[in-house]
Amino acid sequence: MKTMKLLLSFALTATLFTSCYTEEVIITDNNPGISLNQLLNSYELWYVDINQTLGPGETPFLQIAFTVSFRNGVLYANNNLVGFGNQGNGYGIDVGTYDAYNMILDINHDIDGFETFDVFQIDNNTIELYNPFNDTSYFLNGYQRNTFDYDFVFYDNIHYFLQEYEAWEKTYTSEMGVLNEFDNENYLQFLAGGNDSEFRSSQDVNISNPDNIYWDYTGVYGVGDISVNMYLKTLTLDYDFFDNEFFELSVINDQRIELFHPSSETVYEFTGRGYIQFLREADASGKRITGTKQLKKRKQKTAKKDNPRVSTRS
Repeated sequence: MKTMKLLLSFALTATLFTSCYTEEVIITDNNPGISLNQLLNSYELWYVDINQTLGPGETPFLQIAFTVSFRNGVLYANNNLVGFGNQGNGYGIDVGTYDAYNMILDINHDIDGFETFDVFQIDNNTIELYNPFNDTSYFLNGYQRNTFDYDFVFYDNIHYFLQEYEAWEKTYTSEMGVLNEFDNENYLQFLAGGNDSEFRSSQDVNISNPDNIYWDYTGVYGVGDISVNMYLKTLTLDYDFFDNEFFELSVINDQRIELFHPSSETVYEFTGRGYIQFLREADASGKRITGTKQLKKRKQKTAKKDNPRVSTRS
């Protein structure tokens, strides 16, 4: 997570303009003619605006990426929030290769294999990648690394950050605070996949391998915003047998979080165990993610809409 606090908005103030295309170059009012490769390289980062997606399908590697970058035939992506802004000098990790020609972008992803897209320039920092095989369009907004607000993306998607460890181990409890039921909970897990809101908790102690944790309880959780502070969130854990547990959630670093329990005034710290680096269906060790370690993917908050785009392919 990048430490410096940048502006809270992603919006770049720019004048919209009409684009027209030839097979080899893009003609715009203020770019007399650039190739698709030049367009893709005009910005260091392309933010995947998942909520603007049109169409019924999904392209897996775009569905999990926060940003993608096109650098000399190599495709980079920021799929994780752990290390976001620092990993790969801000570009993320190498996830495949690409070829760009005649307004067509061909990608060979290391896990998902081959995908092809028709490329349309929407305005001076927005492109559309239309996949003719699933009739779905993704919209990407271009930024330079030194003006991209890594912190905003991190905190706006913090529930995905919680899913990037196999377990969170309680490593600190403040001496101040009233005794309460949550004092007995030593491990938390936030599950990806499904409805994206399930958590598990355990009263086990000193478990070195997260796979060996016995999970006592499964419930639902929610992360909320605090309007006056972007860097502070709320976390609610729904325990049916002793009501909800409510916390103020803050991030200490990429592996440690603080939970303040207002009802008891107790402060807890949890440390992430078993980091999962998302490529697609494999974790950092190359093991296929199965069972409870389901694939994390970004969920579209807006309603799915039909795609009016028609393929340019003959």
